[in-house]
Amino acid sequence: MTALPDIDTPYLLDFLTGLLDTPSPTGYTEQAVAYTEQALAEFPALEITHTRKGALIATWPGARDDAPRALTAHLDTLGAMVKEIKSNGRLKLTRIGGFSWNTVEGEGCTVFTNEGKRVRGAILLEKASSHVYGSAVSDTKRTEDSMEVRLDARTTSADETRKLGIQVGDFVAFDPRIEITNGFIRSRHLDDKACVAALLAAVKAMSEAGLQPAQTTTLHISNYEEVGHGAAVGIPSDVAELVTLDMAAVGAGQTSDEFHATLCVKDSGGPYHHGLSQKLRRLAEQHQIPYKVDIYPYYGSDGEAFWRAGGDVAVALIGPGVDASHNYERTHTESLIATAQWVMAYLLSQD
Repeated sequence: MTALPDIDTPYLLDFLTGLLDTPSPTGYTEQAVAYTEQALAEFPALEITHTRKGALIATWPGARDDAPRALTAHLDTLGAMVKEIKSNGRLKLTRIGGFSWNTVEGEGCTVFTNEGKRVRGAILLEKASSHVYGSAVSDTKRTEDSMEVRLDARTTSADETRKLGIQVGDFVAFDPRIEITNGFIRSRHLDDKACVAALLAAVKAMSEAGLQPAQTTTLHISNYEEVGHGAAVGIPSDVAELVTLDMAAVGAGQTSDEFHATLCVKDSGGPYHHGLSQKLRRLAEQHQIPYKVDIYPYYGSDGEAFWRAGGDVAVALIGPGVDASHNYERTHTESLIATAQWVMAYLLSQD
């Protein structure tokens, strides 16, 4: 059994911070794709291409190619688009991805205009002031109709907002608010940028150690996962196994925590491939990688997107434990390192 090389933790965290700071709501991911491609280009063994849909593909030649493999992780995030410019100059939004409005209340945001301008603002309840609206602030249900963007610009009318360059259909990104302390990483959008960072750290560790995958491997960086069809295309048809990297949800009734990687054996789409899941369990135990096994009833992945598109492949799912998923998330460095180690163990495995 090949010993796993050490993970460069400062590199992992530096890449992750840069990726988190690069806005990428689903549909507006070009900058994040470019940022990740630049990092992957540092490893000359990888052949980098793109799908027509904009996903990033890196092919890593292996010692063999009789049973090619793939790994997928996504860099698109939750976000919004401008649905309406209101008569008071503020914005009504439509959601991108599955989040509750209360989880973004009070968050800073950026509106990206069609001409490339960035306009700052904050997401607030329409009746946000307790001194004006009293109990309505706490009693009002947070919905698309009760929330709005207050722009940081002099505007009190729809015409003034349009003069800023803002139009219906403009993308809106939520501030990540990253903080790293005591080994914890607290930020929005750790789903799934944490896994992209873990994957990059694994590639770096293996490359610097002069190691190559046991099988030719496709690294698929998806850009439409949050809306359900990210990896529906881009995985080669001859791939025998697909390991999906996505965050593990932490909460009551779950085994997952922020200090372990997790193997998800079932989610809202049903069970994952038992044989591949068992293989990943054996690898974690052989390499003494701290891991949990869990089930998520309100969760789906890009591996299932490929299955639904007709992919004839074994699919399994691993990822770092993330607290408060689709909210203001948090994980720990230990979980990211464990995930990167698991990726290396899988890439190097001979069976």
